[in-house]
Amino acid sequence: MAVPRKSAKKEEIVLKGARVLVVEARFYDDIADELLAGATRALDKAEVDWDLISVPGALEIPAAIVIALDAAAARKKPYDGVVALGCVIRGETSHYDIVAGESARALMELSVARRMPVGNGVLTVDTDTQAWARARTEEHNKGGGAAEAALSLIRTARRLAAPARAKK
Repeated sequence: MAVPRKSAKKEEIVLKGARVLVVEARFYDDIADELLAGATRALDKAEVDWDLISVPGALEIPAAIVIALDAAAARKKPYDGVVALGCVIRGETSHYDIVAGESARALMELSVARRMPVGNGVLTVDTDTQAWARARTEEHNKGGGAAEAALSLIRTARRLAAPARAKK
């Protein structure tokens, strides 16, 4: 498994006032529970407000995100970022390739088109063993990693939107 070769700069933890949407695919309930545990731990540590939507599978995640973003904007309570969680395990047919590729593509397109920070925690693996190694909070903690990715992008957006400081 690939691991980062250099540590990213540690940013401030707390993001008071930020709102994050978590959308989880429940196709594999046990793995979804573990991904959610990692994600919510990171979100709670950052002291953000978060909402949870559950959908049947990975292909439904992007549509649920768009529906929720539009509803939140209509209520004048927009989200600052999104965390997508789920798992796609290779089976005996090419369906895996469609689900893995199309869900990732849709999340990336949504992020760019909506200028929305999205942490992609949808696991794409060959086996149940690989899924558990990536999902477990005490191992790779990909749910927590997806939340941290979204939080990092929210921090970047806030920093870039802040008024420029006067130079001395």
